[in-house]
Order: sequence, then structure tokens, then C-alpha cells
Amino acid sequence: MASANNFGIEKGKSDVAIKWINEFIIKNNKSFNISITNNQLHTLNFGDFDLVEWSGDWSIARNIIKKSSSKLNIKVIEAGYHKKHNIVEAFFGMSQEYCKVYSSGKFVGTLILKKKSGNWIVDKEKRG
Repeated sequence: MASANNFGIEKGKSDVAIKWINEFIIKNNKSFNISITNNQLHTLNFGDFDLVEWSGDWSIARNIIKKSSSKLNIKVIEAGYHKKHNIVEAFFGMSQEYCKVYSSGKFVGTLILKKKSGNWIVDKEKRG
């Protein structure tokens, strides 16, 4: 069972999204847990996001995050794309996370995140 804290939901809309996601999970009999963290992510091109933590199947997580963007007309960050890096960089937490940003279910850009003091920060961003 995978888990992560690097998906994001548009700030101010995460409570509604989490409620919708939980209803979707129950309705479709999926094994998945999601909650809002205290961490936020600020982007210049896409606005602010509440980071969420989740546990469950990776494909379910990606599907639900993207589906919530479309159904609720919100922006979301779908993270979890990695580039192969030096093992030393990964050991010291210097790895990067590549993300897709969706708005109302449509791909609008990409982000590259880095860990700083245990939190994700935006390193680079690009409109789609």
C-alpha cells in the first residue's frame, strides 16, 4: 500500500474535494484514505494548494485526484513522477518530484518540487 504527501488541491477548495473524494471512495468500494495536511504549496502560475496525504493504491490516487479536478472544477497537483538520479542525492533527500497540474480536469502545466527542511517547495514551474 503506497502513501505520499505530495498531491495538492486548490487552496480554499480542499474540504469540498476531500468530502467528494470520500463519497466517491465509499460509492465505488475503493480502499483509499486521504486527508489535508498543514502544509501548503505556493506557485506563481497556478496559485496556492493545500497538500494532502493519502494511502492506498497509486493508480486509484492519481485517478481520484484528476477526477476531482474535473467534477469540482478545481485545480489539483498530481505528483509522483521521478527522474532517475544519483543514489547519493536520493540518500540526502535531494531528489526531485515532477508534477502535473490540472484545472477543471484539463492539463495546464508542470511543476518540479524539491524537499527543503522536510517540506515540498516549488523549484520550477511551466504552463502547459
